[in-house]
Amino acid sequence: MHDFLNRLPKAELHLHLEGSLEPELMFELAQRNGIQLPYVSVEEVRAAYQFGNLQDFLDIYYQGAEVLQTEQDFYDLTWAYLQRCSEQNVIHTEPFFDPQTHTDRGIAFETVINGIDRALRDGRQQLGISSRLILCFLRHLDESAAFETLQQAMPHRDKFIAVGLDSSERGNPPEKFARVFAAARDAGLLTVAHAGEEGPAAYIRDALDLLQVSRVDHGVRAVEDEALMQRLIDSGMALTVCPLSNTKLQVFSDMRQHNILQMLARGVKVTVNSDDPAYFGGYMTENFVALYEALGLSKTQAVQLSRNAFEVAFVSEPEKQALLARLDRFAADEGVG
Repeated sequence: MHDFLNRLPKAELHLHLEGSLEPELMFELAQRNGIQLPYVSVEEVRAAYQFGNLQDFLDIYYQGAEVLQTEQDFYDLTWAYLQRCSEQNVIHTEPFFDPQTHTDRGIAFETVINGIDRALRDGRQQLGISSRLILCFLRHLDESAAFETLQQAMPHRDKFIAVGLDSSERGNPPEKFARVFAAARDAGLLTVAHAGEEGPAAYIRDALDLLQVSRVDHGVRAVEDEALMQRLIDSGMALTVCPLSNTKLQVFSDMRQHNILQMLARGVKVTVNSDDPAYFGGYMTENFVALYEALGLSKTQAVQLSRNAFEVAFVSEPEKQALLARLDRFAADEGVG
């Protein structure tokens, strides 16, 4: 089953590039850029990755991002992630990046996006991995800062397809960013938002109504509101669920309590993603394997989860059909109906 899940053609729709910064690369970049880390070894960094809530995680996440300084650093970060994708048969990815994490410490916006974009282009050409980039606003900052970031981004409009909303959910409701999301939509950008992870189910509804999102990132607390659940089912709204992240941050205390397969059975368009894999203990295959080991994920369910992701990817219809055809061939070869 592990081998099946690794070979399964997959799309990843919820991945923070900064959250794929492995300790080894963190040390390499720190040395390259003359940055003193508060850790003496890779093992010490991994030990620091034992956190119990979102804020503790974010504190070390932003600290790790300090080593990212040059265009080459952002290229190397993205390329390392794409190599993981190649190893795990992730054939399409739509990663997030947090420009404010970098511009707030004096790194130029174009330094960040040019490095990422160059790696994604090389990923298409050298690894055959298609991609679309999503720019995320940090919700613990104010909306005026998000507007400033959107303005900085517009000269690079050809390099990203959507805007998102991440960071601390509690106390930062979707309505705080309604105007900047409207401006992004007016500019022809798609929208997504983190909602219903540590925040309540009401934040999912607000993301749908106020931000007019095309997908909800996380969304696992939708089960607390039956009317919302029915709305998600009826509309085919996708949730980009991150199982290992959810258990690491105690959204669920144990993977056996996770509700993703219950939602799948009810007809919610759930997908599997790795979120911040360097910090949460696994990339795409590891997330699928965790569902198999804890919840008895079947081959049929795994294929359906993958199908959901391809169906809601931000790609053209011909690209979507080509991706789905690859999944269908795999399923047929494996005898999965």
